Formats: sequence, structure tokens, C-alpha cells
Amino acid sequence: MPACHFSPAFAGVPPHAPYAADAARSRGRLIEEPHSPSRSAFQRDRDRIIHCTAFRRLAHKTQVFVPHEGDHFRTRLTHSLEVGQIARTLARALGLDDDLAEALALAHDLGHTPFGHTGEDALDELMAPYGGFDHNAQALRIVTKLERRYAAFDGLNLTWETLEGLVKHNGPLLQADGGVAARYAKCGIPAAILEYNVVHNLELAHFASAEAQAAALADGIAYNAHDLDDALRAGLIDFAQIGEVDFLRDIGGEIAALYPGLEPVRAVHELVRRLITFFIEDAITESRRRIEAAGVVSVADVRAQRAPLIGFSPAALSADKSIRSFLSKNMYRHQRLVHIREQAGLIVRDLFFRFFTAPDLMPAEWAQAAAGAGTSETRRVRLICDYIAGTTDRYAVAEHRRLFDETPELQ
Repeated sequence: MPACHFSPAFAGVPPHAPYAADAARSRGRLIEEPHSPSRSAFQRDRDRIIHCTAFRRLAHKTQVFVPHEGDHFRTRLTHSLEVGQIARTLARALGLDDDLAEALALAHDLGHTPFGHTGEDALDELMAPYGGFDHNAQALRIVTKLERRYAAFDGLNLTWETLEGLVKHNGPLLQADGGVAARYAKCGIPAAILEYNVVHNLELAHFASAEAQAAALADGIAYNAHDLDDALRAGLIDFAQIGEVDFLRDIGGEIAALYPGLEPVRAVHELVRRLITFFIEDAITESRRRIEAAGVVSVADVRAQRAPLIGFSPAALSADKSIRSFLSKNMYRHQRLVHIREQAGLIVRDLFFRFFTAPDLMPAEWAQAAAGAGTSETRRVRLICDYIAGTTDRYAVAEHRRLFDETPELQ
């Protein structure tokens, strides 16, 4: 495993590589606005995301553990901030626009439901007759429609580049021949994305910018590192178990050799710190290799590639896969979490069916929209989905207690 420190070579990339997104040449916003004299277009996007209601709600949305488990476990908000830090590091080292990379990192989880992936799975099942539920599509709905802060428009009126990155950070949604990308082959591209694409073409068959790719990779780095950290802190796994993964065992051996008898809490932090550093350094080196090999000299060249330019080497990909497999086996499927997820799923399903039969039980603004003249069943159900998806863990529990005699205990 490479030494976990940044080499001087990582400091020598120009701040604005020719393949970076250029805020001064942004394709603009759906609704034209005057330019800011003090901030670039991408800086304004980042700031709008930070100040929006959906971003603040992330503080009370589960990453893996529900709030009563402890104050130090990740929420969607702390995870998003950590992804932002890693995305900025990658972007700066590669000469990309770090404001755009940060904006995308901070926005990538805006569409997540309460109770983590459990809430998303429950809503996707419930919404199957109405097009399903996808957190990326929900994030697009939030930033283009559901946020209601500005006098002149709904949503945040973000730049084309930010919206493109939000929708395509995991790659194109369409294949070159017009077919649907593999990850949407079963359920199709979410309707919210297709509807918005009609009025603001996001070029769904092309890759997103390198900044969006950096944000997506940062998400994966943060997930692995911090879920491992939380699992160790929670006692779902112990430090000795990391020996099941060769890559982690090697890091653990380095720590033991350098710091004999190190107290457990410091050992865990050292493990996580070295893991993050390894993947960041590998991504920088590998991405530079790909960029040079592809000969890209513009952001258009980046979008025209047939494979992402920002990524891991084969060795790091193998390590990443082994860590994900280890966490899936020892953390995500842990009986303690499985039970909590089952209870959380019941809360989401109960709320959905109660509001489906009696939408007037939602807050007045939502109830009025659902009862509006000419509101189709599909639109009414989507409004119910929007409402539930926007709730925090604790608000969803409070709503359930308001409407039902018994509410599951998430423990």
C-alpha cells in the first residue's frame, strides 16, 4: 500500500485546467438572472444549496444510525460536508473548479428520505405504480420545484452545470444508441428527470463534468471511511475484525508498528484517516493518468468520453470492493440495524397509506395542493411522496405518533 501522505507532485496542477468547467462560460440558468459582482455562478449555486431548507433538514436525516444511537454518528448533513471536503481536495489537485465540485457534493443527498435507504426503498415500493422513487430525481425536484424561497421562481434556479452534475454524477442516463443506461434498465429513467429535460436539456447521453465525477467519487470515499468509523464506534464490529480485509489489515499493521499500544479511539481515527488519504491520492494519480491518456483539452471533451475520467486504479477498486463487501456483511446486515430498518419502514408505509386515504391530514399547504381542482391521482400521490420524503427522521416519527395509537420504537 502506498505511504499515506500527499506528495509535492499533487501541488503542481494549474488552478484552472483546460478541461475544467468554467463559471464564466456557464450555460446559465433556466430563468436568467443578473450576474453577481462578488461571486461566480458556481459559488452562488453552492451558497443557495447551503441556505436551502432541504439542506438544513439533512441534519436530522439518518445516514446509518438513528439519532438516539448517539450524537457522534453521521447524519446526511455531516456526510455531505465530509463529501464536500474530499471533493474540493480532488478538484483542486486536478485543476478543476472546486466551487462546482463542492456544490455538487453538498447537493447530492438533498433528495434522500428519512431513515436512510430504508425510507427510499419503502417509497420506491409504494410509488411503483406511479413511476417509483429515486433520490437523484427527488433532488432535482427539490432544486427546480419544491424549494420555495425566491420571489421570481420556484426551486433554486441553479446553473445548467450544477443540474447536469446532480442528475448525471453517476454517469450518463442514456446510452449512445439512445437506449436506457443499465442502472435504469428495469424501471426506466425517473419521470421527474425526463420532464425537466424537456425544458432544459441536460444531455442525458453524455458524461457530466469532471467536477461532477469528482463529487461522485468523493461520496464513495466518504461512505466507506465513515461507515467503517461509525460501525467501530457503535461496536457493531471490533478492530480485530478489520483483518478480514487485506487492505485494512495492512493499514492496521502499519498503525500497530508505528504506535504500539495506541488507545482504541485513536487507532480507529488513524485507520480512517489513512484510508481516506490512500483513496484520495490514488484517485488523483489515476485520474491524471486517464486525463493525459484521453488527451482532453476542454470540458466538452470530458463529456464526450465513453468512460469516466475521474476514478480509482485497479488496485484501489479492488480495495474499495472488499471494504464495501465487509461493511455489507458486518454492518448493514447486522441484526441490530435490520430490526431498526424494519420498524422505520413501517412508519413510512403507515404515513403513506394514511395520507393517501386522507390527504387533508397533511399540513394545510400540502393538503390544499393535493385537493386542488383537477389534481390527478398520480400528481396527488407524488405530492404525498414529496411531503414524506422531505420529512426528517424525528418529524416522521412525530407525524406517526400524531396519527396512530402506537408508533414503533427505533431501537
